[in-house]
Amino acid sequence: MKQYGVIFDMDGVLVDSYQAHFESWRRMLKRQGLELTEREFAETFGQTSREIIRRFFGGAVSEEDIARWDDEKEVEYREIITADFPAMDGAPELIAALSEAGFLLAIGSSGPRENVQTVLDHLPNARLFAASVNGQEVTHGKPDPGVFLRAAEKLELPPARCVVIEDALAGLDAAQAAGMPAIALTGTAPREALAEKAELVVDSLREVAPTGVRRLIDRHAAAVH
Repeated sequence: MKQYGVIFDMDGVLVDSYQAHFESWRRMLKRQGLELTEREFAETFGQTSREIIRRFFGGAVSEEDIARWDDEKEVEYREIITADFPAMDGAPELIAALSEAGFLLAIGSSGPRENVQTVLDHLPNARLFAASVNGQEVTHGKPDPGVFLRAAEKLELPPARCVVIEDALAGLDAAQAAGMPAIALTGTAPREALAEKAELVVDSLREVAPTGVRRLIDRHAAAVH
């Protein structure tokens, strides 16, 4: 019997973390007398915090300060989501259904190790994940494929037998670069843009079912070969 894997992006897929991340950026940057507009914030989905700081403020910030700002921002974020954990609608149910159907499950996130652990500590059914990868385990964040390739390696599956569930364009680029089919969840990017990069676009995780995921992987594998 073939073994299949599902690699979940974390932010915007397992955790409805948009407001928590934006607010944590706002709080941290306010202490520095700076700001990040919501439009700029939306352009960074899938990237690490340090990459975001370098992108917008790198010319005036030392590497030491980048590391400090990164730590402060992520502490703010964890405090916000721990106070009222925002699981994505349908995420616990999909995790349970996929696990029961025999899929191996992993989290593939560009976020810090502590953020991933916070999600594992609070998300219902998180015990069903066989593996997780965080941004500190790879050299580059998405759109580099390293996060997803490392997740497939931990699941001991070839990339073509894994599907990625993502909401960010950078994450979908990473899935393509990794040779994995992708399911895109609407919410943080235009549907048309997601459809250009994913095999399937859904408005809710409740639209995803194990039989459909298995067919998607088989169809992708057949097309590749």
